[in-house]
Amino acid sequence: MMLPPPLNDRCAILILFFLLLLPPVLRFTTFISKAPGTGTREIIFNFKGGLTFSEIAEDLAARRVIASLLLFTLYGRLRDEDSKIKAGYYRFSDGMSPREILRKLVAGEVYVRPFILPEGYSIYQAAALLGRQGLLDEKRFLARCGDRELLRKFGILGESLEGYLVPGTYNVDPDMDEAGLITVMVRQFTGARRARYEARVKASGKNWHEILTIASMIDKEAVLPAERPVIASVFRNRLIAGMRLQSDPTSVYGVRAFAGKVTKADILRPSPYNTYLVAGLPPGPIGNPGDPAIEAALNPSKTSYLYFVAKQDGTHHFSTTLEEHNRAVRSYLK
Repeated sequence: MMLPPPLNDRCAILILFFLLLLPPVLRFTTFISKAPGTGTREIIFNFKGGLTFSEIAEDLAARRVIASLLLFTLYGRLRDEDSKIKAGYYRFSDGMSPREILRKLVAGEVYVRPFILPEGYSIYQAAALLGRQGLLDEKRFLARCGDRELLRKFGILGESLEGYLVPGTYNVDPDMDEAGLITVMVRQFTGARRARYEARVKASGKNWHEILTIASMIDKEAVLPAERPVIASVFRNRLIAGMRLQSDPTSVYGVRAFAGKVTKADILRPSPYNTYLVAGLPPGPIGNPGDPAIEAALNPSKTSYLYFVAKQDGTHHFSTTLEEHNRAVRSYLK
């Protein structure tokens, strides 16, 4: 019968075991809490669904975001989180610890580049905004907006996709190009927006292109939401009366963004969009209207107004006669 070692021998064995185990434990705890670099290297990862945790860890190690493939894999399995990774784009740097990297992967804190298209913005304003934010190329975006293949694909009338890019917030994936973002925007029109308004557009006696054109002008003219239907009524009344719309924003479309004022040179500039010179509606929208402007275009107020002029606070004075309008112009624009 073998006797157990004396107490002192057992203590010595435990101490020796502890001393042997201590370096790996320290190395592991240091690994999960310490970043491998200074944070100067940033990398975008796209982890697609179906990748195993080992494959993800291998990719991270190959790009030197983590210092050890083995220890990161072990860490994920010890925490029972190796099967909880969310697919998507992630932005990591070598200044992040493995603990922080795993937390982001499990929480699904994906890397997003949001782009907000404000209501009423034209394709020119949208392109400039995308360029300033470093999301996409301004010139390529504008070129794609006039791409005949995209126009045919979506069945859009006119020379560009102006008016059919639905305002809102979009995530621009790192591998998304200009046509990709435009496609996402237009699908908001061909899907939810068309379904919401289709019956009312048909009942209005106008087509979608005309409604979007009127709505885009309303969005450019109106400052107060309450004035949208009233401005819509002026456009409707002038069209019925055979009067030119004389909408200031149309005179600078494609030249510069409308900022509330135009010059004499602007209203005399030859352009098919300039409603000071051409009768009826311009050939297409001058911006991408929001839903409130579309609502106003479909349901204008019942008024007899034929004129309006902007006051100093951005609101408008509405008039029925030219004489009243001229007095308002002298009063507010002197």
